Amino acid sequence: MYRSGFIAIIGRPNVGKSTLLNRLTGEKLAIVSPKPQTTRNRILGVVTRPEHQIAFLDTPGVHKAKGELNRLMVDAALGAISEVDAVLFIVEAAARPDDTVEIGEGNQLILQKLKAARKPTVLAINKVDALPRKPQLLPIIDTYRSQHPFVEIFPISALSGEGVAELEATLVSLLPEGPQLFPPEMVTDQAERFVVAELIREQILHHCREEIPYSTAVVVDHFDESERAPDKPVPPGKIGGLVRLDATVFVERDSQKAIVIGKGGQMLKKIGAASRSQIERFLAAHVYLSLLVKVEKRWSERHDALRRLGYTPRR
Repeated sequence: MYRSGFIAIIGRPNVGKSTLLNRLTGEKLAIVSPKPQTTRNRILGVVTRPEHQIAFLDTPGVHKAKGELNRLMVDAALGAISEVDAVLFIVEAAARPDDTVEIGEGNQLILQKLKAARKPTVLAINKVDALPRKPQLLPIIDTYRSQHPFVEIFPISALSGEGVAELEATLVSLLPEGPQLFPPEMVTDQAERFVVAELIREQILHHCREEIPYSTAVVVDHFDESERAPDKPVPPGKIGGLVRLDATVFVERDSQKAIVIGKGGQMLKKIGAASRSQIERFLAAHVYLSLLVKVEKRWSERHDALRRLGYTPRR
């Protein structure tokens, strides 16, 4: 009996959704960062096993949306609930010193949407390895159990893998019987250009000041893989051939451009070197990467700019 279907991964920013997707697929499909609102697009990650295939939709973090880009991100996340067979709702293992639990506005909004959608939902309490005391889990479980009829509640660590196998087994049981929806070798439907742009944006998140990452978009302008195919197949974990990339980093103000470039171009060199290392691992090829920084004023608020930079504005 083979099972297959779609599961949306939903939660507030920075709860570990992308880390979990990467662990489940065994590939770095979604960028991760300590900064919230890292994921901006829905990302499909396909997990194929001998007896099942799960198509996960990793969604942007649900937060109080200010500005067109943020509203777009929240719409993408909440809209996924109605399009899937089941939902994986992730919250962070966090409790106050007195062991009380605050659900928060973003999680309340998600719970409202889940009640309206009536989709089978599993709750994962992530980052349990960061809890000072294991008994602190109990009030978290009790609080959320009182809010929604979850199929199961799993304490997990997406970072270490604790509880992830058991979580996957339960998610599979919620899927309908049916054939594979995607070829077994397929891990994502995202084009290599998209993943490359995200890997560059990840390094901007890691290297730049607080205000910069949220005003940054990356577009791959040129992707030349004419020298990519080596004469012999590349062994796993090795790289071969050459891919030439030109990418543009868009910011909203001249002051932000100066920060991304840095004194004497040093910051941009750091971002480029770190990005190239990640991209080479992803493409299994040597990479020549050229980065350009441009100012696109108020791009995150303008429909025309959002569309041009790869985001679809709300209608």
